Amino acid sequence: MTSASFDYAPLLAPNLPPAAAKWSGFPKYNFIGGHNDAEHVPVDELVAAATNVLRREGATLATYGLNSGPLGYRPLREFLVGKLKSHAGITCSPDEILITSGSLQGIDLVNGILLAPGDTVLIEQETYGGALTRLTRQGVKTVGIPLDGEGMRMDALAAALDDLKRRGVRAKYIYTIPTVQNPTGSIMGAARRAEMLKLAQAHDVPIFEDECYSDLVWRGERPPALYAMAGGNGVIHIGSFSKSIAPALRVGYIVAGWDLLSRMLAIKQDAGSGALEQMVLAEFCKSHFATHVPALTKALRVKLDVLMEALSEQFGTSAEFSEPDGGIFLWIKLPDQVDTVKLGQAALAAGVSLNPGPEWSTDKQYSRCRLRLCFANPSPDTIRSGVATLAEVCRKEFGVPTRIANVERAKAR
Repeated sequence: MTSASFDYAPLLAPNLPPAAAKWSGFPKYNFIGGHNDAEHVPVDELVAAATNVLRREGATLATYGLNSGPLGYRPLREFLVGKLKSHAGITCSPDEILITSGSLQGIDLVNGILLAPGDTVLIEQETYGGALTRLTRQGVKTVGIPLDGEGMRMDALAAALDDLKRRGVRAKYIYTIPTVQNPTGSIMGAARRAEMLKLAQAHDVPIFEDECYSDLVWRGERPPALYAMAGGNGVIHIGSFSKSIAPALRVGYIVAGWDLLSRMLAIKQDAGSGALEQMVLAEFCKSHFATHVPALTKALRVKLDVLMEALSEQFGTSAEFSEPDGGIFLWIKLPDQVDTVKLGQAALAAGVSLNPGPEWSTDKQYSRCRLRLCFANPSPDTIRSGVATLAEVCRKEFGVPTRIANVERAKAR
């Protein structure tokens, strides 16, 4: 009996997400997900790193954990100690870092030890779609906190915390992406970070700090991490190599005290995250990370400029956006009549993939006319052609941008 002849439908667990579509290759104009710049994957250096580390330590692949234990490959954790200190101001030891299979596993582990159905978390109104999906599947209540140009608004956070206190509800954590926020690309200033820590302490609520994109800052400078400012007290910190090196490597990390890491290890029953990835990254990073990231960031900044220019040329004033402080995404508002879920479906038929706003927001109505475009992977020419195609689809479906406005905009330039 083949699987095609057996009906599994009655046996499927309840509340599953919709079935995935079969993959048929990337669309011509791919603006979704967290794909990065293929030309800046350091292939030669990774090959050399793999050769060197495998010749030197390949025999340790015979043991789970590479003789480093369940927290992950120790040389990689040792590299992170230095990186986190210089980049984010975090002081920690290798034994306060857990290597994960991407930052998503980090989110799963934190949620796994802290959350139960019916719990409440505070989260940025526009935020990482993967985090939202996981909270929804766990039956967790989310309170979306509005953003401004500096990230989560502290007046709104204070009001939400006070409201929960009045109702006798203690939030399990405040989830924030303070350094290169996803999807808006903003960076929270040091004063606001201090205010968030003060509010969290006053309400006895921990902060879950996601710094997946924090290496990709245009100016190269950023405020200290919340974890650093708090001395690790009441803050859990996660990060990733996906955006700074390559997303397919699937290596992330959690920074926390042993009281929490020991609980996470108890549910991380995967025999350890990928060993080869950890070994190669550690070997690569000790020699090349400091020079690789600025070169990647410079290339990404060029692509962002191309995207913003193409949007201005093709959409005119119909596309509103603020220049992000770093990262690989641009968050865009279209006129109110545009439904970006429907736009996404029509655009995909024309070869353009995009992330509709409602996938990245707790307020589906607010985000209905918004979308996220990833500019890191396509070439500059592809970005220009893709935006032109998207504008044509948007005209056909929703009447915006108008051709007259587009012509006038071009003449004005």
